[in-house]
Amino acid sequence: MPSQTRAIVLLAVAGFASQAMVRVADSLLPQIAADFAITVGAASIVVSAYAVVHGGMQLVTGPVGDRVGKYRMIAIATACCAALTFACGLTSSLFTLTFARVATATCAAWIIPLGMAYIGDVVPYDRRQQVLGRYMSGQIVGQLFGQAAGGVIGDALGWRSVFYLLAVLFALAAAGLFHELKVNPLTRPLPQPASHTPGILADYRGILETPWARIMLLAVFLEGAFMFGAFAYVGADLHRRFGLGFTLVGIVIAAFGVGGLIYAGLVRQLHAKFGEIGLAAYGGTTLGIAYLMLAFAPVWWVTPLAVTMIGLGFYMLHNTLQTNATQMAPQARATGVCMFSAALYLGQPAGVAMVAPAIDRFGAAPVFFVAGLLLPALGLWFAGRLAQRRQV
Repeated sequence: MPSQTRAIVLLAVAGFASQAMVRVADSLLPQIAADFAITVGAASIVVSAYAVVHGGMQLVTGPVGDRVGKYRMIAIATACCAALTFACGLTSSLFTLTFARVATATCAAWIIPLGMAYIGDVVPYDRRQQVLGRYMSGQIVGQLFGQAAGGVIGDALGWRSVFYLLAVLFALAAAGLFHELKVNPLTRPLPQPASHTPGILADYRGILETPWARIMLLAVFLEGAFMFGAFAYVGADLHRRFGLGFTLVGIVIAAFGVGGLIYAGLVRQLHAKFGEIGLAAYGGTTLGIAYLMLAFAPVWWVTPLAVTMIGLGFYMLHNTLQTNATQMAPQARATGVCMFSAALYLGQPAGVAMVAPAIDRFGAAPVFFVAGLLLPALGLWFAGRLAQRRQV
C-alpha cells in the first residue's frame, strides 16, 4: 500500500543532509585555512558563496519541480549532492573546494523547498502544518549535526572526513528516495491541469499578481530581516559583553535548535490549541520577549533560555508562514514555495547588512531591543491578515 508517511520521512532524511551541508563548513573554517595556508577570512568564501548560490537557485527549482515532478527532482538532486559532497573532500585548493561547494549548493537548493511543495500536494491543509512541523525536525537536527560534526569529527579525523560522511548520508537518502519513487505511486508527478499557465515567467507573474502571495512574500522577507538581522550577532555579543569562550558561545547558539525541536515535538498540540492565527501571534510575541531578554540580560546564563525561546518562537511563526506558502499558488505550488524560500534567503543578508552600522556604533543590545519590538508587530500583523482572509 502506498505510504505517505514513509515518503515524507525519506524527504526529512534528505533535508537533514542538506541542512547539515549548509552549516558544516562554519566550524571547519580554521582547519581549512590551516590546510591551505590561508586566513580564516579568506576561507570563509566557502560559506558565503554556498549561501548566495543556494538562495539564488530557489528561483529555478520551483518551475522545474512543477513540470518534471517534485519527488523525482529531489531524488536526482540528492544523488548529485552525494557525488559533489564527496568531491569536496578530494579538493586540493581553496578554489577547487569553493567550486565544489558551489556546485553542491546548486543541487542541495532543490531538496527542502520542493519537499515542502510535495507535502502541500499530498497532505490535506487541515493536517499540513503538523506534518510540515515534523518534516522540519530533520532540518533542525541536520543544522545541529552540521555544526557539531564540523567541530568534533573534524578535530578527530580531519575536515575532509566530514564531507565524506555527509556524502554517505546523501547517498543513503538518494537510494531511499529512488526506491520510493519506483514503488510508491504517491511520489509520481501530479497531472497538470489543462488551465495551467504555460511558461516559467507566466508562473512568476501569476503568483506576483495575487495579493495574498505578495503579502506572504513580504512577511517572510521581513521575518528573515528582523529575525536573522539580530540573531547573526548573538554569538559576538555573548563573547564581547560577557566574555564567553567560543565553545560556550556555540553551545548557547545551539539552543536555537533545541527550541525548534520543542516546537516540532509539540506542533500537533500547539496547532490544536492556538490554530494558525494564534501560532503567528504567539510566535511573534515569544520572539519579542526573547530578544528583550537578550537586550537586558544582566548575566550570561539568562541567554540560553532566551535563545531557546527564539528557536521556539521562530518556528511557531515560520511554520505558519510555510504552511500558507504551500497554498498561495496551488496551480504552481513548487514555484510559489521556492519564491517564498528565496524571499527568506534575501531577507537574511539584508537584515544583517542593515543593522551592521548600529552594531559597530552602539553594540548589539539596542539591535536586540528593536527586534524585540518589530517581531511581535510582524506576528500580530500577519495574524490579523490571516483572520481577515478567513472571514472572506
